[in-house]
Amino acid sequence: MTLPFLVIVEDDEAFARTLRRSFGRRGYEIALAPDFATLKAVIAERAPDFAVVDLKLGADSGLVCVAAIHASAPEATIVVLTGYASIATAVEAIKLGATNYLPKPSNTDDIIAAFAKAGGDAAVPVVGRSTSIKTLEWEHIHQTLADTGFNISEAARRLGMHRRTLARKLEKQQVK
Repeated sequence: MTLPFLVIVEDDEAFARTLRRSFGRRGYEIALAPDFATLKAVIAERAPDFAVVDLKLGADSGLVCVAAIHASAPEATIVVLTGYASIATAVEAIKLGATNYLPKPSNTDDIIAAFAKAGGDAAVPVVGRSTSIKTLEWEHIHQTLADTGFNISEAARRLGMHRRTLARKLEKQQVK
């Protein structure tokens, strides 16, 4: 009997090692790919049964990785993990072949549950998500900071605010 083959596409080495160890204990054969080039080499050798893909991979996009995995293994169950969840990227990930989309932090149990829920559920209640203005502002600031490599001066310029104002806002809610 062969073990299910899982590809973990994650550029955070510590998180990737943690996932590898945890999935290994649960009976998966694992390959790690920190970038798109490594992923291409892995899937050229063996098509995965499962994949966990980080949305932001330094210079690479996780969406490109999802498309490549789906092209090489259309039956693979692909879960996208992201700290930058948005409706637009969730829709694109699903269009490209992902079966689920989870916000970080997610653990192995969350991912395995997402693997099991590869199909949709038409009985899910449709409810509005109320988000406060402060939460929306914080998410926008954090996304801009990430886009600028956490350069406060450049992020402030892009946000149209003074650098000191941004620094004060960040002191109120520490970036983790």
